[in-house]
Amino acid sequence: MPDSSMRFQIGVNVIVIRDGSVLLGLRRNCFGAGTWGLPGGHLELGESLVGAAARELKEETGLHADAYRFMGVSNTGLSGGDHYLQTAFLAERLAGEPRLCEPDRCSEWRFIALTSLPDNVFPSHRPLLAAFVSGQTLIDEPQKA
Repeated sequence: MPDSSMRFQIGVNVIVIRDGSVLLGLRRNCFGAGTWGLPGGHLELGESLVGAAARELKEETGLHADAYRFMGVSNTGLSGGDHYLQTAFLAERLAGEPRLCEPDRCSEWRFIALTSLPDNVFPSHRPLLAAFVSGQTLIDEPQKA
């Protein structure tokens, strides 16, 4: 039985593709520091999933997409003491270059080839990226404790 201090969080992540590479940021000063992760964050109360994806992409990278396509959901279970449900959206029709808008949370943004992703990808983003690479929409079942 989970304890009452645990929270249920919905993560909203954005997949940005350019020339066969995905945009990943090197996380710092947060859970998963030292790993490469997708732009994203948490769904805020009263916010739509697509609205959260657009907000997080803009806040973290300065990028704007004209459209977002749902790519999957992964019930990653317990992470850092909370239960997470991670969603992913593909950003379509992007303009501009990513900027480092939150240097306290991310030390750099880099386009990394989908065929050579680093071993230290943020754990809850791995299944989302694997599904994207294989052309699947991920609908993941809860992980067993």
